[in-house]
Amino acid sequence: RLLAALDHPERKLPPVIHVAGTNGKGSTIAFLRAILEAADKRVHVYTSPHLVRFNERFRLGEAGEGRLVSDEELATTLQECERVNAGAPITVFEITTAVGLLLFARHPADVLLMEVGLGGRLDATNVVDNPLATVVTRISVDHTDFLGDTLDKIAAEKAGILKRGVPAIVAAQQRDALAVLERQAAKLRAPLKIAGEDWSATEERGRLVYQDEAGLLDLPAPKLYGRHQFENAGLAIAALRALPQFKISPAAFEAGMVKADWPARLQRLGHGRLVELAPAGSELWLDGGHNPDGGRVIAAALADLEERVSRPLVLIVGMLASKDCEGFLRNFIGLARRLIAVPVPNAEKGLTAEAVADAARAIGLAATSRDNLDEALDAARKLDLDPPPRILITGSLYLAGEVLRENGTPPQ
Repeated sequence: RLLAALDHPERKLPPVIHVAGTNGKGSTIAFLRAILEAADKRVHVYTSPHLVRFNERFRLGEAGEGRLVSDEELATTLQECERVNAGAPITVFEITTAVGLLLFARHPADVLLMEVGLGGRLDATNVVDNPLATVVTRISVDHTDFLGDTLDKIAAEKAGILKRGVPAIVAAQQRDALAVLERQAAKLRAPLKIAGEDWSATEERGRLVYQDEAGLLDLPAPKLYGRHQFENAGLAIAALRALPQFKISPAAFEAGMVKADWPARLQRLGHGRLVELAPAGSELWLDGGHNPDGGRVIAAALADLEERVSRPLVLIVGMLASKDCEGFLRNFIGLARRLIAVPVPNAEKGLTAEAVADAARAIGLAATSRDNLDEALDAARKLDLDPPPRILITGSLYLAGEVLRENGTPPQ
């Protein structure tokens, strides 16, 4: 209704790559963007949620790395959509998506990378009828109150972005999820490219080796840390190799691996106010992971770090009540020396710090609680660990945003 009143901006967009999945959507888009920009393409990007500033959701493609939408243009476009909507019922994400579509339709670019907000089939981004490609990252259990309580139900919602005849590129999936995606692709005659069957991306001697029927790429390791980022990078490469109209050179793929940036995904904070509050000589890491599968890949990456340089691990955790707190924390049993729970600032549905600490203690993690990040870092200092600890702040993207804001290092 609103898009019709705005003269259908969704029909005037640059070519779209539409990305759904449970974990890894933002990182996969970061790789897609970095590779395409290295190939001199102008790339629009729509992602959510933002970490510090609302503008982060809208990156406008220009020569080089593009730019976040300005306050002035964002405010003007929001006001236009509000005026045209004329007080009719609409959700925040729906009107935000309308704003994005209007911005992206008005600025020329070579491609639009569009992240699903929730699910896929009924998501506001699913108004694009004929994308260049659809991409599905790894599917796991999350948002069960909206998407269903089984993996196949959740996969059916994600599969809702597949379109007739449009290439679908899919990460490695559990059997139930893959079966749903395969059925939907067959029904729509959508060419399907599946990780492990049609292409592979593996770590070999510290490099990413990608292989498909067209040949092999020997690339630098992804800048984004963790084994799971090899999977996300491979998915991005596979998507672009399925679109021959882009003619991406090996050099652009190489540049994309080392330039891709996505804040609050195993991000090491090297400077800032919170870094200065951390114990002397310690490492401070940040990840917005918040579901059991996200916890699994974070823990695997931390185990790899521990193998390289051993340090005691201290977790600072804040979570929302809608998340599986215990399922997330179980991944860190035997890995974390201590957990310090904090509330998620300004979150209506946040768990209390003591509730997070109780969940940790219930599964055998030594845990305490503090009222805020400053107090948590002070508690980490007082542990007086030797060598100085590796501290990970995690459990919520909303907490991650607050960390970047308080540290003075917001995304650019």
